[in-house]
Amino acid sequence: MSANQTRILHREPARELPMAAAGDGPFIIDTAGKRYLDASGGAAVSCLGHSDRRVIEAIKAQLDRLPFAHTGFFTNEPAEALAEHLVQRAPDGLGHVYFVSGGSEANETAMKLARQYFHERGEPQRRHFIARRQSYHGNTIAALSVGGNAGRRAIYEPILLPASHIAPCFEYRSRLADETPEAYGIRAANELEAEILRLGPETVIAFIAETVVGATIGAVPPVPGYFRRIRAICDRHGILLILDEVMSGMGRTGTLHACEQDGISPDILTCAKGLGAGYQPIGAAILSNDIYDTITGGSGAFQHGFTYIGHATACAGALAVQKVIEEDGLLANCRSMGGLLMERLQDAFGDRPWFGDLRGRGLFVGLELVEDRETKAPYDPALKLFGRVKAAAMEEGLMVYPGSGTVDGKAGDHVLIAPPFIIGEDHVAMIVERLGRAIEVALSPAVMPR
Repeated sequence: MSANQTRILHREPARELPMAAAGDGPFIIDTAGKRYLDASGGAAVSCLGHSDRRVIEAIKAQLDRLPFAHTGFFTNEPAEALAEHLVQRAPDGLGHVYFVSGGSEANETAMKLARQYFHERGEPQRRHFIARRQSYHGNTIAALSVGGNAGRRAIYEPILLPASHIAPCFEYRSRLADETPEAYGIRAANELEAEILRLGPETVIAFIAETVVGATIGAVPPVPGYFRRIRAICDRHGILLILDEVMSGMGRTGTLHACEQDGISPDILTCAKGLGAGYQPIGAAILSNDIYDTITGGSGAFQHGFTYIGHATACAGALAVQKVIEEDGLLANCRSMGGLLMERLQDAFGDRPWFGDLRGRGLFVGLELVEDRETKAPYDPALKLFGRVKAAAMEEGLMVYPGSGTVDGKAGDHVLIAPPFIIGEDHVAMIVERLGRAIEVALSPAVMPR
């Protein structure tokens, strides 16, 4: 729809958008009948595609019973059942759930939980959060403050809260040539301890990090041992570890929680996108028994809340999503199709001059584009290559999630690929073929200014 025909303030008001009309498995169909393979799950959201009847029927059935009841007055069966389902499958030590409507709210909630936890313990001097550069934790003010996405932060800097940022664990860009991955992980993690000591351990609340970094640098997993070191540092200094799995969690990396593959448990785990698969807006902060007991045994109330927490219909939809993932064995499919996707991308693009790095876990894959493979030099940011790739892919009938500022928040381009867990080999082939054509079009002399 053209910009002058809408009353909506869209993300990019000047850009014309096709009108989505229907869903068919991993495809979205517009009003002109064109089919788009959703190879990014929107923004790593639609893990079951767009037409799972079991989830739709569960939502409809809950609407017939009770759409919504405010949690200041009632609890409800779907919320209680979903919480039990999540806790039974949560990392060790996490025993309670706080439901919200999305990822930004989940991380905002986690930060407030962490602050109140120390307040209840008689440590009100704790005020600092430490996060990482090149991270993204949401668009509310507190979540944006701990986020390290320079582009999203830029115009809001004067009103953001103070927060410390250390280097990300970004092997392709930061590991030294003579350094093992494990040694690099220790070096990167030690930046956290240095910052804790600089601030004063008694003033630090928590370290917050994406287990696998998503939109800002494109599916970057930690090197082996990194998060074990991080966990040890947090424990040594008595600070909390918040893992943001809003994008990487709930099966996206091939295990229900991405941190399972790193052998650790956080104090608070946030999730959202894959929790409800886009069928209803929902997110959650899963918290430790210690945090729960400290708050409930102290003041007795969490000083926080949103209108739609524990929304009955959203929880019913999310529970149905999680049951489908289990019943259909989709974590195994995520691992197998993720492995095949990485293999096919490497085979198809590994010798291209623009191929920089291919990384990820499961169906959470990042492809970094570079102008010079030897030096890893990125393309000129003024070219806005990421936007050209997205537009060309849409023309091909493919949805991917390109991003910019991959290197330092200003320069660098990557493509994030996060298709639904239901895809098969034919969809993998289609992703690789269409993405290859889109990148070549985006880099062609007819499109790129010289």
